Amino acid sequence: MTATQIAAALRHRILSGEFAYGSRMPNVRELAEEYDVSQQTAAAAYAALAGMGMVRTHRGKQGTVVAAGPPASAHLGTFGPYDVTAAAAWQPSAGQSGETVTTRVRQMTATAAMAPWGIEEGSEVVERTRLRSVDGIPVQHKVTVMPYELAARRPAGYEGVPPMLAPIGAARVDPPAGVRMADWLGWGTVRTESSITAEPMDAEAASALGLPEDVPGFRVVGISVDASGATTFVTVTTAPLHHRITLDIIEEPA
Repeated sequence: MTATQIAAALRHRILSGEFAYGSRMPNVRELAEEYDVSQQTAAAAYAALAGMGMVRTHRGKQGTVVAAGPPASAHLGTFGPYDVTAAAAWQPSAGQSGETVTTRVRQMTATAAMAPWGIEEGSEVVERTRLRSVDGIPVQHKVTVMPYELAARRPAGYEGVPPMLAPIGAARVDPPAGVRMADWLGWGTVRTESSITAEPMDAEAASALGLPEDVPGFRVVGISVDASGATTFVTVTTAPLHHRITLDIIEEPA
C-alpha cells in the first residue's frame, strides 16, 4: 500500500470511532507491521493525516494522537432565489478564462453508492461527467447522475437528441435565458440539498485534475428532489483544497 492509501484507511478508522479523539495511534513501527510497509511509508501516512488536521505527532512516549473529533455537519440554511437569472452558474474570477468540457456520457445501472442520494440500486441512470478549467488548468471535476426517465426528456417542440443524452462533442443545448434546465425539461425540481466536505479524492477525480490519488479535496454533493421527495438529479463536484467555494444568499422579497 502507498502512504496515501494508508492515510485514507486510517482516516476512515478515525471517523468510524475506532480511534477516538485524544487517543494514541500505533507508533510508526507498529503501523508499518500492520500494513506490511516500510517505516518510512508509515511515517509518510501519518504526515499526510497531520496535514489534514486528523492527528498530531509529539515527541516522546505520547507519539501520534487523534486530533479529529466526531464527524459533524454545519447547516448554513435554506435559500430559494426568486429570480433564477440572479443565481449565476459557475464562472472564473475576473480576468480569467473558463471552459467546461463534457468528458463522458453513459447510461448505467445505479450502484449501491448512489442509494444515499435517493437513487435505487439497480435502476437505470444517466451519468454525465464534466471538467472545468481556468486558463487551461483543470480546477473542477463534476459528475451529474439522474434517472434515465428524466434524462430522456425533451423540451416542448424540441426534436433533437434529449439535451441530457447528447454525446461528447455535440453542440451544447441550453434552456432559454432565465429558465432552469430542470424546469425546461419538466423535472419538477423544488429543492436542492448540498453538503461540502474535505476528504480524499476518488481516483477518477484526482486523475482528471492531475493530482495524486487520495489527495484531500473539496467534495460538494448536491441532491435535488421534486415535490414528492424523489431525487431528480445529483451533482458531485470535486475541487482542490487550495481553491475557494463561495455561496451567494439571495433573499426573497417580503
